Amino acid sequence: MALNLIKLCVGADSVEDLRAWIDFRRDEMRAAGKKAEHIHTTRMFPKRAGEIVGEGSIYWVIKGRVQCRQRIVDIRPIVDSEGISRCQIVLDPDVVLTQSQPKRPFQGWRYYKPEDAPADLGNGASGIEALPADMRDELADLGLI
Repeated sequence: MALNLIKLCVGADSVEDLRAWIDFRRDEMRAAGKKAEHIHTTRMFPKRAGEIVGEGSIYWVIKGRVQCRQRIVDIRPIVDSEGISRCQIVLDPDVVLTQSQPKRPFQGWRYYKPEDAPADLGNGASGIEALPADMRDELADLGLI
């Protein structure tokens, strides 16, 4: 089983905000003549990267709840313009909605075991993913979804 990461999605108020940010950044890269990858840069490089790349995902905590995930395509060490070592997490641009799960704030990223991660909402058959995020959260709090 693949290992995952979990991270706070700072600056996004909703999954729709995250999707809009991804589209914006990819458009910027295309305009600059670069490969349109979705890259999240972080300070620490995961020692267990081999267990993550290709099959693992990063689960995003938005407004205190795990709400979605993106598959991790690659993890690259880099040195930034100030000479500081960083980590680029290359993500699939597709954002997959998950069952809403409360999560307390934490700093940086954490490893996230598959058994702890919420399930995907699916392919639209249930209609749950069509509900507004705040309604999904309230239904999850009540134990109805």
